[in-house]
Amino acid sequence: MNPPNPPNPPKTDARRHHDPETRGFASDNYAGAHPEILAALALANGGHQVAYGEDDYTAHLQQVIRGHFGASAEAFPVFNGTGANVTALQALTDRWGAVICADTAHIHVDECGAPEKVGGLKLLTVATPDGKLTPELIDREAYGWDDEHRAMPQVVSIAQNTELGTVYTPEEIRAICEHAHAHGMKVHLDGARIANAAASLDVPMRTFTNRAGVDVLSFGGTKNGALFGEAVVVLNPDAVRHMKHLRKLSMQLASKMRFVSVQLEALLAKDLWLRNARHANEMAQRLAEGVRAVDGVEILHPVQANAVFARLPHDVSERLQQRYRFYFWDEAAGDVRWMCSFDTTADDVDGFVAALKEEMASR
Repeated sequence: MNPPNPPNPPKTDARRHHDPETRGFASDNYAGAHPEILAALALANGGHQVAYGEDDYTAHLQQVIRGHFGASAEAFPVFNGTGANVTALQALTDRWGAVICADTAHIHVDECGAPEKVGGLKLLTVATPDGKLTPELIDREAYGWDDEHRAMPQVVSIAQNTELGTVYTPEEIRAICEHAHAHGMKVHLDGARIANAAASLDVPMRTFTNRAGVDVLSFGGTKNGALFGEAVVVLNPDAVRHMKHLRKLSMQLASKMRFVSVQLEALLAKDLWLRNARHANEMAQRLAEGVRAVDGVEILHPVQANAVFARLPHDVSERLQQRYRFYFWDEAAGDVRWMCSFDTTADDVDGFVAALKEEMASR
């Protein structure tokens, strides 16, 4: 017996609760989803597909991922970036394992202790001048493997680009991987903004991931135009254990996984990932050029991706925040962070710079 025809879809009572003209520089997470992503979601929405990752979209995503990261790469879609990082690091460590990272790393300062509380691992942090680890800095914590009183260093985790907006060169990552592997450690790359780093370097992502020796990466989609969803990408199958089980254990297994996978496919199958990232980076350069001309404003770090870190008078920042959303990075020092997105426009940037000039002049 055929099921009854579905009723006409009900009219929605939803109303827009925000002003779509409002712009800000607080985070690339503030941006909506790219229209091509929304179109892909609609395309995947028809009919039934097998749940929990056995759908056609997740299967095709594997082909796309291998085109970017090599024949042995395998993607495990997850809900969010913290889930990707925690799941990946669990797969690389024993219960007594530790992860060496920069003291500014997202896994240390912005994930509410999830790697340690949920993942059950120890973070060994190292102070860096620019958010980037080096073999010499890694050695500050890479010791004591036979000391049962100390958590065992098993992984080096780097971010590309870093939390300070700086970008590792492929040679720098290769040196880290060779050094870590020589000590029996594995390398994880937090790629929440990996597309911005590739656009900045003008190289394929494989150049500074699998070809450089990275074992596992967290691939970011949300900050580059996706509605939701990231992926753990295993580059070295020999480096990880029980990824499928850990993803479920970490509450990151999507039942309707096709809706995560189709977004990543839409980003990666052609060049949407690169177009979005290049545009965000270009807007950050435009913003940096504009604020450099303002007396009393200091750019703190090289602008290599889509972030601008600056120092300016505290009262100016507070007034400017009433006009544009952005965050203090170090409020005591007066340091702020301005982020550009795939949908940031030149008019957005120019309007912000003009407002900054006005607030500085009003002092």
